[in-house]
Amino acid sequence: MNKLTYIMLGLLLLAAAPLSAQVSFDGFLQGLYGGRLDQNNPTETEYTASETRMQLRAEHFGESAEFFGRLDFVYDGALDSEYDWELREGYMKFRLGNNFDLKIGRQILTWGTGDLIFINDMFAKDYRSFFVGRDDQYLKAPQNALRVEWYNSLGNLSVVWSPRFEPNRLPDGRRLSYYTPFGPFGTMLNEPMIVGTGTGHSYYFDPPTPESKFKNSEIALRFNRSIAGYNTSLYFYHGFYKNPMGAEQVGVMVWPAQPSPVYSPVYPRLNVYGASLRGMPFGGVLWLEGGYLDSRDDPDGDNPMMPNSSVTGMIGFERQIATNLTANVQWQADYMMDYGLFSARQQPGVFIRDEVRHLVTSRITKLLLDENLNLSGFVFYSPTDEDSYIRYSASYKYTDEITLTAGGNVFTGKHPNTEFGQFRHNDNVYAKMTYGF
Repeated sequence: MNKLTYIMLGLLLLAAAPLSAQVSFDGFLQGLYGGRLDQNNPTETEYTASETRMQLRAEHFGESAEFFGRLDFVYDGALDSEYDWELREGYMKFRLGNNFDLKIGRQILTWGTGDLIFINDMFAKDYRSFFVGRDDQYLKAPQNALRVEWYNSLGNLSVVWSPRFEPNRLPDGRRLSYYTPFGPFGTMLNEPMIVGTGTGHSYYFDPPTPESKFKNSEIALRFNRSIAGYNTSLYFYHGFYKNPMGAEQVGVMVWPAQPSPVYSPVYPRLNVYGASLRGMPFGGVLWLEGGYLDSRDDPDGDNPMMPNSSVTGMIGFERQIATNLTANVQWQADYMMDYGLFSARQQPGVFIRDEVRHLVTSRITKLLLDENLNLSGFVFYSPTDEDSYIRYSASYKYTDEITLTAGGNVFTGKHPNTEFGQFRHNDNVYAKMTYGF
């Protein structure tokens, strides 16, 4: 660890431990090792994970304020031998009277009702971690934010302001390959292409984020209250698509013999308006959620380089179907607006999504051996895109401190430019041991 790492750790501990405070500390030490199964994957390594991780947590609860810190140290040997660290959480929370809470600092943010389907949750996700077997907590990426919550008799209002846009962390071609519509110099390809850094080209995926200006900050609002035993919520988000779903021309080049436009991927501007409902009828849990995604850079659907606006909704239900056996199912439908303009401008030979994209998911969890063994499976399947993603794992609590886990990720797809089809060469298995302290 370098000097800066020790300084950050010291500051974390000092901030968490005022002289008169009651501070609790815990954490874990973990080894994670995984490898890909497809020899045709164009990445430069066969390892999807080869890391040793230590997480330290510190928290203090006072009468009117609290502090929470979570710091990760990682040695990663999947590509090069690298030491890294990340302050995943480091925030202070204050109670202002009886009706207001204020949380400021680096934090994990989440809301919505879906199980791994996100409609109104526009906070950053880490799919690099999700696809290689890291703990579920690493699906949510941290971001710097100010969160204000107001409690009153009508309901609860949450306002989250992030001064700097935080995008999703996506596969970048180094250990997980991905689909690109661009050639090596930013020109549009005539054929779909799945690439990785092992192809010998500079396909490292690192699109520029919006400039660090006040107008490019993100704001999210949620108002929720209980109605007839159901938790109901209204949502609003103002910011950008979390994935770089747009492109803009940044120049022209002559290659190989005629001028060709050069494009750069961008994060288009976005507003989201949504609502959700969650309750417990029929002996289980039922949830509904919907949203209107307003593509502010393509309001009329006539810009071929920007995503069209869409309306999306889902319904889900979960219940225990036998002793220690729980299952759920979800169905999502995504309707693209101005679809005629979208389909007319697509390149020949590229799969064109349907006007309404359907996605079905199911999670099954079984507990065995006095609930020390957890068997879990999760399936995403899109009948319209003809692709799927399967996650499975077995986790055994060997002792109170030691947990052993093995699992895998399997992707299928008929077309290389669909959500899961682009990752079809990234099938992998992993093993993990965690020691908590």
